[in-house]
Amino acid sequence: MHSIEEKRVYGDRDGALEAYVASSIGVVRVRVADDTVGEFGLCDRCTARDIAATDGVVAIATDEDVRLLDLERDDDADDATVVDSGFGPAVAVGADASGLVAAGPDGDVARLESPSIGLGDAGSAREWTPFESDGVAAVRAIDGDLVGTDSGVYRVHEGRLDHAGLSDVRDVSAAGVPLAATADGLYKLGNGWMEALEGGFETVAADPHSERGQLTRAHAVGGDAVYAYDADDESWTEYDRSSAPIVGIGYGRTVYAVTERGTFLSATPDDGANRWRSQTIGVSGVTGLAVPGSE
Repeated sequence: MHSIEEKRVYGDRDGALEAYVASSIGVVRVRVADDTVGEFGLCDRCTARDIAATDGVVAIATDEDVRLLDLERDDDADDATVVDSGFGPAVAVGADASGLVAAGPDGDVARLESPSIGLGDAGSAREWTPFESDGVAAVRAIDGDLVGTDSGVYRVHEGRLDHAGLSDVRDVSAAGVPLAATADGLYKLGNGWMEALEGGFETVAADPHSERGQLTRAHAVGGDAVYAYDADDESWTEYDRSSAPIVGIGYGRTVYAVTERGTFLSATPDDGANRWRSQTIGVSGVTGLAVPGSE
């Protein structure tokens, strides 16, 4: 673990932010400024299945519980404030306008409102409110009011989960225009689900600041190919390729991504050609990426 515990020197830079990477050994905090990766370190040791950020909190889905990392008190990656939320074992976690949404291995899905309240008190009671449903299949991803499962997309509506179509969904994105990565294509929600790209897709994300009904920045991953959305002509074009599967995408001044093998990527133009700048962060079994402040 020398690649994590021996932190890299990183000076203060305008526009610097922190990204959080979920992996099989825990959560790594990565400090970045534009396309430059600086200091990184392990801030919570656990088996992280998924990760999301909202309301001053990073939520980590683990085999034991949904753990909450306090961003307001996380001044040192070696002394992070992390508490259990009382949800129980979780396979996916996301955020909507009301708080956190998490799913258990049995398909139960619930919401935790105002997750930052009482975060400094490990004994503070937190109440997850379950959603009603007619039975939800294995949950694979949560974003906003969308829940992606092996039997399709579900949408959160008035305390319920309603099936909204598709099948074999691997990932979902709710910002701007709802998107779904499935085994047979990338879909966008318009007048029903419409195919945007053919083929199998595993990961999809959109800039959380996209206005309703519009996409400003969005990316999708199918195999080793990464596709970027062009807002000018509303089309998808191949951006670049990755030697390992990309499992998470986030947005700041530029685009960030992380591969399953623990390579942190930042997008940078090179004489008009799209490419990634890469940095190995010393973990494997990576499952997701959260960029607080961009949600």
